[in-house]
Order: sequence, then C-alpha cells, then structure tokens
Amino acid sequence: MMAALDAIAALVSRDLRAFARSRSQLYSSVLFPLMLLAILGTGVSEGLDPKNIDDYVTFLAPGMIVMTALFSSTFSSASYYADRDSGILKVLLASPHSTRVILLGKTLSAVIIGAGQALIVLAVAAAIPAIDFEWQYGVVPGLLLAFFAIIVLNLFLSGLGQLLASRIRSMQGFHLVMNLVLFPFLFFSGAFFPLADLPEWLKTLGRVNPLSYGVDALQLALYADDASGYFGVAVDVTVMTALAIAVFWLGTGRSVSEER
Repeated sequence: MMAALDAIAALVSRDLRAFARSRSQLYSSVLFPLMLLAILGTGVSEGLDPKNIDDYVTFLAPGMIVMTALFSSTFSSASYYADRDSGILKVLLASPHSTRVILLGKTLSAVIIGAGQALIVLAVAAAIPAIDFEWQYGVVPGLLLAFFAIIVLNLFLSGLGQLLASRIRSMQGFHLVMNLVLFPFLFFSGAFFPLADLPEWLKTLGRVNPLSYGVDALQLALYADDASGYFGVAVDVTVMTALAIAVFWLGTGRSVSEER
C-alpha cells in the first residue's frame, strides 16, 4: 500500500511539474472562461436584456467555472498520448505497480489541476465588482458547497477523459470525441440559460446531463436566490457523487498494456 501511494504521489508530482512548465495551458483554461464571462455576460445583459434573469453576468459565472473544469480535463487527459507516444507509458506500465495505480496517479493530477484552475476563476469572479454573488447559504457554507461541487466535477470529468483516452487510439480522435460529447453537455447543462424556462425536450436533456447537477449546485452556492434550485442540493450532491465515483473508478481501471 505504501509503495502504491508513493508511486501515485510521484506521478502526481511529475504531471504537476509538467503543467507548471506549460503556462499556455493555464492561461487558455482560465482566461478564456473569464473572457467569455466578460464579453458574453455583458453583451447579453446590455444587448438582449433577458427577461427571466436579473443579472446575467452573475448567472453565467457558475457555468464558466464548469467550463474551466471541462477544458482542464480535456488538456490533462491529452497528456496520456504524449506519454504513450514518447514511450514513458510503457516504462510506467513495466513497473511492479498495477495499471490502476499508474492511471490513478495521472488522473489525480488532472483533478488537482482542474480544481485549482476552477477555483482561480471563482476567486477572480468573486473579486469583480460587477458580479454580485448572493451567497444565499452564507459565505462559508456557500464556499464549501462550491468547493465540493468543483472537486466532484473534476473527478467526474477527469475520469471520463481518462476513460476515453484509454480507448481512443489517436489524440485527434480523442479531441473530436471530447468536443462532440462534452460541449453539448455544457450547452444543455443550464450554464447559459435556466433549465426551468426551456421547452420540455430541452429540460429532458438537462435532466440526463451529468454537468447539469454541477451547474445547479454552483448556482445554488453562488447565485440563486431560490433555496431549492432546479434539482435541489440533496439531488445534486447525490447524483454528482455517484457519477464521479463510478466514472473515476472505470477510468482508472482500464487495461492499457496493449495500447500503442
């Protein structure tokens, strides 16, 4: 057990150092959601005047935090291909440790990076005067709920990214599938418009969308003045936790010894 934990810690440290050297990944993952928050949020608030949302910029902030986690999971999972193509993955798999230990170390580093970037976006958004978080549960409980939602979302997305990366042969195919799967998830999650005001067929897509529960939890923590939200905190926490554990376990349990 101690040897496995040491191996996981070494892999996490390795990927974190690689991330620290790749500043473009940090800039693109954090600055793009903030730029979209400023441009889209202000444009819709001032140009379209949405009738069902009093403050669209603040409403959009939880969705941008989820987008940050989504981008980070995509970029971090792509490191699997760099390790595979350079031969590092073969060296790691030749160690006495199981495949799950190797993938667990790589996926945990993606969780740490994604959660850190999402928390940066949250901190910057909270510091912007134009964004007025309601903190309906209070600042400390709201922060705890937001932190929990961010961690669980990153567990789910990193597990999903690893699950897809270990089954798709090429990085180009991986990015194509991630775009086809995750971006519709984002659009149908309530990140850009309230699910309650949509037609029934879009509400159905929102209910089966895993990201909807993360967005709802963040909106309850930061924005909404309705204590029940769309699904409710209990439903959000239960669904997010169950999905994160299941997908993370599947993503780190894939046999990759035959991959080329």
